[in-house]
Amino acid sequence: MPENFRRLFQQDFSDLDAAVSSWKKLAEALGKTRTGSGKQVTGPLHKAGWAGVSATFGLDAMEATESKLGTAQLDAQLISTTLDILRTKMEAAQRALRNAVADAEEAGHTVREDGWVESKQTIDPKYHNDPEYAGAQQRANAGLGGFRSRIDTALTDAETASYRAAELLHQIDPFDLDKRYGGENAQEDAARVAEFAGISQKDIPDGKDPKQAAEWWAGLEEDDQRVYLAAFPDQLGVLDGLPAATRDHANRTVLDMKLNDYALREGELGYHDRYGYRSLSALKDRLDRTDTVPAHKQLYLLGFSTEKDGRAIVAVGNPDTAKYTAVQVPGTSNQLDNVGSQIDRVDKLQDAAGSWAAGGKKDVSVISWLDYNAPEANFEPSDPELNLGIATEGRAEDGAEGLRDFTHGLRAAHEGERAHLTVLAHSYGSTTAGAADAGGQGLDADDVVVVGSPGLTVDRADQLHVDPEHLWVGAAPDDMVSNLTPDFALGADPKQSDFGAQRMYVDTGGHSGYWDDGSQSLENQGRIIAGKTPKDGGPG
Repeated sequence: MPENFRRLFQQDFSDLDAAVSSWKKLAEALGKTRTGSGKQVTGPLHKAGWAGVSATFGLDAMEATESKLGTAQLDAQLISTTLDILRTKMEAAQRALRNAVADAEEAGHTVREDGWVESKQTIDPKYHNDPEYAGAQQRANAGLGGFRSRIDTALTDAETASYRAAELLHQIDPFDLDKRYGGENAQEDAARVAEFAGISQKDIPDGKDPKQAAEWWAGLEEDDQRVYLAAFPDQLGVLDGLPAATRDHANRTVLDMKLNDYALREGELGYHDRYGYRSLSALKDRLDRTDTVPAHKQLYLLGFSTEKDGRAIVAVGNPDTAKYTAVQVPGTSNQLDNVGSQIDRVDKLQDAAGSWAAGGKKDVSVISWLDYNAPEANFEPSDPELNLGIATEGRAEDGAEGLRDFTHGLRAAHEGERAHLTVLAHSYGSTTAGAADAGGQGLDADDVVVVGSPGLTVDRADQLHVDPEHLWVGAAPDDMVSNLTPDFALGADPKQSDFGAQRMYVDTGGHSGYWDDGSQSLENQGRIIAGKTPKDGGPG
């Protein structure tokens, strides 16, 4: 105790400051190296379509190296954070100790070199037999126990912080730096570091209020944000209201860990896990191929799940900075294994809108939102449950709240002036969008576009939150879904004049031709995304 008293009282934390700075710089260097590898090595190889046996083994080895770099970055970050927290706790303990000593001495007590506080003498000891002696001494030393307790507490706090930090640094496994599958261990280390920092998983918003989540995140210190990202990426990745870059970082971390877990268990995977492994591998490959693209073509992974048929939310361009943002809601038979085709679709929509946006494509972000259980287009009588999925509003109602939270989250996370927000929906996706806009506070969209719609769950356009003047309906003459199913079970036919929406001219055929290259159908959707009126549009 005496040695610790002198050491803490005189401690100079400059060496600890230097260590924090060095580990932080190392973490940044490792992150830049990993990013550089993607942009300059694996990204171009993916984009070039390098294939064959050499490509399989070569890309696998390079991606394993990038995974190791990512784990090393996280470990270095955790070491830096642990040392930084230790410094903060030790400095606080030192301040508490020095203040306790100063207060004790100011009160007239003597603090010895070993930290013990001696009581002061207010009356000459030779008068100790005086009846007033004991009372006077007791009154003079009434606060003595408090000073001793404050000093003991400061020393205990410093010792506890030092011990806990040493324990954490020992637990951060240096062998993780040489393991492809060290990410999960590193995340467990991050959770322990978060506890040391006083960061609790319970403090993460429940996701019911995107605005609250946005304010919570913005109110955190940058170092605390990094700890949350390292320790709880699965929760942050799906939290509406957080910045797109934050969600993308979190979700890619979870994606890598999920793929590594599948790889470790590859020989034992059942049918559903094999499907998930294939689908997530294809998703990661698509993400990796955009490492070298311009900023407005960067992909942001805003959510994914392998539950049931799987889900994914992917943005082309950053919705937080875009002046024009669109959310595309796909319809029947869309699931995780065909997310690539949905990315192709929103990529086309971004290009189409870029032709009309004042700042071109760089001002546009389009998002594929498949975060509901889209029904299967299966008309086999042997599977009545699947048939009912596309004939009832059940799945649309189930997905409505999630879509509302997502669009309100986009509003909360957006930087600068309010963006023009368009929700586009196809097939049963329009039923989901209709249910979302009809309930709660609606989608807060400036325009809503539905194509190939079987119904929006309502009887009239004015039962939705969007202005009927900005509800656009496109229907090809030979689209069986649009022409045969409305007025059946999913709401009134939105393309009929008495529904009250606006018709959007289309020149394509079938149920899935609305995004054909060079078509007026695609151009009109682009015009609406950019806040323009579609060509040849008008009342239904």
